[in-house]
Amino acid sequence: MNTEKVTHYIAAWLKEYAENAKMKGFVVGISGGIDSAVTSSLCALTGLPTLCLEMPIHQAASQVSRAVNHINWLQSKFSNVSKTEVNLTPVFDSFIATLPTVDNEESRFLSLANARARLRMTTLYYFAGLHQYLVAGTGNKVEDFGVGFYTKYGDGGVDLSPIADLLKSEVYAIARFLGINQEIIDAAPTDGLWGDDRTDEDQIGASYDELEWAMKMKDENKVPDDFEGRQKRVFEIYAHLNKVNQHKMNPIPICKIPAALKLS
Repeated sequence: MNTEKVTHYIAAWLKEYAENAKMKGFVVGISGGIDSAVTSSLCALTGLPTLCLEMPIHQAASQVSRAVNHINWLQSKFSNVSKTEVNLTPVFDSFIATLPTVDNEESRFLSLANARARLRMTTLYYFAGLHQYLVAGTGNKVEDFGVGFYTKYGDGGVDLSPIADLLKSEVYAIARFLGINQEIIDAAPTDGLWGDDRTDEDQIGASYDELEWAMKMKDENKVPDDFEGRQKRVFEIYAHLNKVNQHKMNPIPICKIPAALKLS
């Protein structure tokens, strides 16, 4: 990949899309992770107003500090970048307090993790509406079209996806080209939705390097029996998640009514 050319291509694509849509700029949720850091930097490169939104919900201190440091770094480089912090922790706690108790704690924790992402999506669109901005998604190709590792109508609820055709390794390559803070590059990827230190790899059961390999193998029409040991396990993880998360990757199904029924 020609990192420099791809970087400027994405920035030009973002700017052209915004101008054609008659929108003034972009809003990006900053998590302290590599994907949001790269996405916000690409938006800043357009020269259009770019609002970096920090939305902590019981966030780990390390994630908050990385997010703040990235925004400060971005503002030192681009005059078109602004920032806003919205502490969503009280809102989230109030939401939890209104919910009835349930017996299945595991399902409850997963639903609440997804609720965090959806609360952030609502906040992003609030500011997007105020300023006539587009919500820029931060999902990469492995997450969005490989294993579907995102929240439907949460971090998956966006106006456009500038890095969704980039593998995770390619996102890192662009990060290094842009000069993204080393602490972000070195940090283990995490969705930050659980209020603890679990990483994406902890949740998925495989690293992004492994998932990229599995994605390539599936594209080559390989099957689990073509492998053994760790490779077999990784391929099984990828194939399973790719299958069960198709409801996120495919358009919302529409019940098409036969014309004969409408005329009868």
